[in-house]
Amino acid sequence: MAVPFDAAKARDTLVREIRKFAREQGFERVALGISGGKDSTVTAALCARALGKENVYGVMMPDGEQKDLDDSRRVCEALGIRKKTVNIGAMHRALRAETDRLAAEDEFAVPDSWQANTNIGPRLRMTAVRYIAQALGARVAGTGNLSEATVGYCTKDGDTSCDFSVLGNLTSVEVVEIGLTMEELPRELVRKAPSDGLSGMTDEENMGLRYADIHSYIRLGTCGNAETDAKIRDREMKNMHKRRMPARLDPFAGEEA
Repeated sequence: MAVPFDAAKARDTLVREIRKFAREQGFERVALGISGGKDSTVTAALCARALGKENVYGVMMPDGEQKDLDDSRRVCEALGIRKKTVNIGAMHRALRAETDRLAAEDEFAVPDSWQANTNIGPRLRMTAVRYIAQALGARVAGTGNLSEATVGYCTKDGDTSCDFSVLGNLTSVEVVEIGLTMEELPRELVRKAPSDGLSGMTDEENMGLRYADIHSYIRLGTCGNAETDAKIRDREMKNMHKRRMPARLDPFAGEEA
């Protein structure tokens, strides 16, 4: 039987852990991407409580036009953290233009891939956040949660890249519960249906899975539907590489029999 989740206790524990990690690692500032969704919103709020709002730098990174950019601004203003907007649209277009062109007849062509193009956004965003963090002497706070990591709904070298993961041991459902205990956060942003801000679809539409089912699968071992469990398990296994350090091949391994 699962232990009841105490959102307030988990919130306060994470604040202490952020403070402890910062002290042990010797930093005072953190930078993170602010999307206006629950994960980055709750992460920013926890970091602000732990380190002080003046030490949290929220970076808003629309890819050209982004309809929910105002939500990102609301988060920063509600928390009183420092904010900056970096539009990655021009960088995205420049990368595609340079990568897709054939500079010489003997070069290989890059096939058109909707998924590869969509994942450029998270990778450029992390490049921008890391540039800003290093310039400020800050560390990058990760905003991904356990539900996303379990089914691989994240971008390798994009939102999976960080110096420390604040929500990495919490399901999407638990993140919402923590957010609702924080009076400084707009309730509608904590409850807002999560989306990647790039594809025009919600996360659940993109995945074909409900976060409530992923939560039950993680915490109870099943969501109550064998077909859905199998789908989650399959995605978990296929995307395990996103949760591990790169494989290091052994040059001293013995020959195969």
